[in-house]
Amino acid sequence: MPSTIPATSWWPSDKCAKAFWAQQDCRPYQQLLKDTLDWAAPGAQERWLDLGCGGGSVTRAIWERTSGAVGAVVGLDCAAANDDAYRRLRETLSPTPADRIQFIHHDFSSGLGLFPDGVFDHAVSGLSISYAESYDESAGRWTGAAYDRLLGELLRVIRPGGRLVFSVNVPEPSWAKVAWRSLPGFFHGEHTLRSLKRSWRMLRYGRWLKREARTGRFHYLPATEVNRRLTATGFVSIAHRLSYCDQAYVFRALKPN
Repeated sequence: MPSTIPATSWWPSDKCAKAFWAQQDCRPYQQLLKDTLDWAAPGAQERWLDLGCGGGSVTRAIWERTSGAVGAVVGLDCAAANDDAYRRLRETLSPTPADRIQFIHHDFSSGLGLFPDGVFDHAVSGLSISYAESYDESAGRWTGAAYDRLLGELLRVIRPGGRLVFSVNVPEPSWAKVAWRSLPGFFHGEHTLRSLKRSWRMLRYGRWLKREARTGRFHYLPATEVNRRLTATGFVSIAHRLSYCDQAYVFRALKPN
């Protein structure tokens, strides 16, 4: 592997995964989650893909929004630590989900080839699609190939008429603003010190993410560019809104019938 490729990727690490779990009880993330679920509008007997699922906050929200009537939710993430998070999630849900809540450890930068065409009714993703990464060794630079491929794979695995609802960070997101708006939430939980430590780690990882995004490794794109790529992939009826204290867009797009 050429020395120009950054060797470090924090995404698969347990510490990074757990750091981002810390935001789940805080106001900016709760608003983002609500905006995402309102547009996802999950229903009974539907089969959902939760891409870049983390510890399962979106999966839990889908389950609770449908009162456990959803057909299935498959969470997919590159961090193995989330397998344990999903085990604990299944233990706390009512009614008992059995195998209707699943976790798959997989790096979506390589695609979604483990799923057949049209296997999901809909797909959702929280602040994850931007991190599909691909390096062109001949050109010696990061490219958007994996990002575009992932959009195409999402179109493929959703049934005709299905929805893709996802959030992505705005260009040059202010992690400090997110952390500041999150502070009140840290002092209302049972594990304040642990939450604060995870918040500090999230800021550190946030600096790494922004630095890598400036190299083209990750993709904090303007809304117009995300819209263009969705259209080029074949999605229709595309809409977006700001959320996450204006540090993220929520997009909704449909696969044509």
